[in-house]
Amino acid sequence: MDNISPEARGRQMARVRAKDTRPEMAVRRLVFGMGYRYRLHDARLPGTPDLVFAGRGKVLFVHGCFWHRHENCELARLPKSRLDFWLPKLEGNQTRDRVNQRLLRKSGWRILVVWECELRDMPKLTRKIRRFLES
Repeated sequence: MDNISPEARGRQMARVRAKDTRPEMAVRRLVFGMGYRYRLHDARLPGTPDLVFAGRGKVLFVHGCFWHRHENCELARLPKSRLDFWLPKLEGNQTRDRVNQRLLRKSGWRILVVWECELRDMPKLTRKIRRFLES
């Protein structure tokens, strides 16, 4: 069990960002450098996708492995304490992601999810994004 006070934990968690995260910024730089242009965080779309390629009918989400529970990923391990809080929170994130993706697909959007851990292999990620955007 960690020895951090609830107040300190609260301050730490308040610093966690929903937009402009380090992984998202890395993907944005990559995609821009590949020559693609996009809109950011279109709140009119379910789930407010991180990158929107409206002319292509495609959206891209950059998911943190921990927060979105990337299956079989070492970065998605559960915390050791307060599982009564964390399990419903993280499972709720997954449920919300599935619902939003289903709504987007029903509206005709194609979706790509880029996981935080995929940033470790940028050449492979570049190929994946290019295939998605050109298909």
